Amino acid sequence: MMSKNTICLWYDGSALDAANFYAKTFPDSAVTAVHHAPGDYPAGKQGDVLTVEFTVMGIPCLGLNGGTGVKPNQAFSFQVATDDQAETDRLWHAIVSHGGHENVCGWCQDKWGVSWQITPRVLMAAITNPDPAAAKRAFDAMMGMTRIDIAVIEATQ
Repeated sequence: MMSKNTICLWYDGSALDAANFYAKTFPDSAVTAVHHAPGDYPAGKQGDVLTVEFTVMGIPCLGLNGGTGVKPNQAFSFQVATDDQAETDRLWHAIVSHGGHENVCGWCQDKWGVSWQITPRVLMAAITNPDPAAAKRAFDAMMGMTRIDIAVIEATQ
């Protein structure tokens, strides 16, 4: 049964590849169903993979092979809270080394254009510190980073 609220992500024929990558990269993630087109459609033919149901860290998603008409952008991202540098690095490098690219402040995009914020919990605590000076130091440090370096953030506190 479909979830009441499901994130739908548009792909150009690669929804199953993306879902399989997410399932092997992120905990509590899986491909749960693959649906083939019952007839021809603008981006494909009858029998092609039309939609893929999957979860990313427990969040229900639907990958739609809708064609070239829509590209993902940074207005939508998955924010992944990490517990330590090893987890931060593992997820960051999994995305970037699999055809993705780095961005700033802990953001990166996967090879399909989906944005990810690989965000250590330490960072969120630091930039929301009740001490405005400590929060600003952490924020300023973050602004100069691509992948977040927890030791540098901790040193600002």
